[in-house]
Amino acid sequence: MASLGQIIFWSIISIIIILAGAIALIIGFGISGRHSITVTTLTSAGNIGEDGILSCTFEPDIRLSDIVIQWLKEGVVGLVHEFKEGKDDLSDQDEMFRGRTAVFTDQVIVGNASLRLKNVQLTDAGTYKCYIITSKGKGNANLEYKTGAFSMPEVNLDYNASSESLRCEAPRWFPQPTVVWASQVDQGANFSEVSNTSFELNSENVTMKVVSVLYNVTVNNTYSCMIENDIAKATGDIKVTGGSLQAFVHGFIKGREYQGPVPLRNMLCPSTRAQKPQESSSLRPESQFQLRLHYLRASQAQNNIHVTKVSHGD
Repeated sequence: MASLGQIIFWSIISIIIILAGAIALIIGFGISGRHSITVTTLTSAGNIGEDGILSCTFEPDIRLSDIVIQWLKEGVVGLVHEFKEGKDDLSDQDEMFRGRTAVFTDQVIVGNASLRLKNVQLTDAGTYKCYIITSKGKGNANLEYKTGAFSMPEVNLDYNASSESLRCEAPRWFPQPTVVWASQVDQGANFSEVSNTSFELNSENVTMKVVSVLYNVTVNNTYSCMIENDIAKATGDIKVTGGSLQAFVHGFIKGREYQGPVPLRNMLCPSTRAQKPQESSSLRPESQFQLRLHYLRASQAQNNIHVTKVSHGD
């Protein structure tokens, strides 16, 4: 027969075991409640010397204090950027990103973890990770960020005694692009033998000025000057008539297909128009208007993410 002391001892042991089991269950339920959340990124490109966006979205969480956003870059020891407890925490930020990063703090609560990168450098290219923790769980997604230079072309129409020519000029591109001319009337024609393209290195010894001239231009026709590299594509379309001409430019930044809202920076677009004088005509920007793009949504069927700048002659 067990003594009173043994009964008390084993009773205490039983209580401890029961309490330990209860604690384990509580912890288990807590862990199971924090599941994986969906994080979405978009492969994008940065224009050297300008501000860029590394796009990332996640499942919204109204508890801002529980949201942690970490941006990391492959090959970089420190963090690119960290946001937690409702504010930036840059104590572990890598030196190469000092003073150059920011998140959209007013949009974090709705699931926007996109990073603004100031003064994009060629060395900013690489693989980034967007890592998110919320009260609902955690998740991450990688992003391939490309850097280069791209600009919209300016179109000029020149006249001489023998023929007319079109001059397509863009101030800064990198890597070196290809330039192809096309005609609405002569669809499928190869204009390489009646055009000349040159590349001039700019003063910073990275980007290059692109100039392409198409000779033997005819009236009542629409020509296209297409400039393209592996980052972006820009096109200048020129409609030549007997008494005047109209031009517009458009382009897109190449990217992978994605789903979800992505914030984009404001974009400026030149509007060009010219009348045909007796000797020469130059299509110069007469005014500028701002095209504000807040969000872009693409379908699964798209292969490229299009960002369009358009200006029409009157």
